[in-house]
Amino acid sequence: MPSNIAEGSSRTDKSFSHFLDIALGSSFQLGTQLLVAKHRQYLNNEALKKLEDKIEEFQRMTMGFQNSLA
Repeated sequence: MPSNIAEGSSRTDKSFSHFLDIALGSSFQLGTQLLVAKHRQYLNNEALKKLEDKIEEFQRMTMGFQNSLA
């Protein structure tokens, strides 16, 4: 996710917004992978919740930043 943002930062605002979309998509993929990890008992409920909260924070911040580019 950070690599997509870094790559997009050198582009126009419209192109940068596309890279932010890719980063957001990756954050949703990460959320899915965390659910798989929980199902396989690599994570407990507390760890899963903390990580999901961090992902949601990233998504809110990224969407807010993306909206400011429009």
